[in-house]
Amino acid sequence: MDYTLIDSLADMVDEVPADSIVSRTLYDGDDARVILFAFAPGQELSEHTAARPAVLHFLSGTADLVLGADEHQARPGTWVHMKPNMPHSIRAHTEVRMLLILL
Repeated sequence: MDYTLIDSLADMVDEVPADSIVSRTLYDGDDARVILFAFAPGQELSEHTAARPAVLHFLSGTADLVLGADEHQARPGTWVHMKPNMPHSIRAHTEVRMLLILL
């Protein structure tokens, strides 16, 4: 197939169980990998890195976002491009939906 179409990202994860993070791979090709994350309030991904360039796109909710030594507040519409091996972490304040795109 020459394209991937998702009619509604909101429908890709129905509910987020308490105290959990749900991830769903939406696309996995030679050019990119796209993963939808859904965080329950209070859940976090501790500091880590990715070996590839990455984009974070926050679709809903609010979260603490740490990029290297810089702290930010992510909200719907927050968009970040990270170079490979950039240390980062995310802690959800509310239920959060976020796309991770590995390039």
